[in-house]
Amino acid sequence: MNENVNYYVHPSSYVDDGVQIGDGTKVWHFCHIQSGARIGRNCSLGQNVNVGNNARLGDGVRVQNNVSIYEGVVLEDNVFCGPSCVFTNVAIPRAHFPVHGQYAPTLVKAGASLGANSTVVCGHTVGRSAMVAAGAVVTRDVPDYALVAGVPARQIGWVCECGKKLDAWLRCECGRCYREEASGLVQLGGQQ
Repeated sequence: MNENVNYYVHPSSYVDDGVQIGDGTKVWHFCHIQSGARIGRNCSLGQNVNVGNNARLGDGVRVQNNVSIYEGVVLEDNVFCGPSCVFTNVAIPRAHFPVHGQYAPTLVKAGASLGANSTVVCGHTVGRSAMVAAGAVVTRDVPDYALVAGVPARQIGWVCECGKKLDAWLRCECGRCYREEASGLVQLGGQQ
């Protein structure tokens, strides 16, 4: 490993050739970063994290222990992945009919949070600043700012960019306000 890097990789972890890791990122115990993966600046990968070939992580991503981010998964800036959350990349898995690189894409947009033991089935998008509850199974797209829970995941409310649940008037205790439009929830300016 290059001695002039500005990121940290624990000695028990493996980083394959052809990986890009941004400044300030920390890769903790027993991780494997596979060829072609790109990890942004100031990320944290907890114990036993696998980042698959060509997977993409933006800046400020936090991945807790025991998460595998497979090829075809893109995590935008400031995404949080709770402990043991799950991604898939094959819609119809069969051991005797391998897909050989034909993976269904998954996109988790900026600021979204995935709770512990949640699952995101491939081919779906989790919207900006959305919150997926612990143990939920995402089987369809999640709108920006949506709070989803259950198996399969269903929307049970809206959350603020800060993560707190919005009241009936789409206001947050932090001062942010939102409006519901046909396209989804839209933040009204900054904090008020």
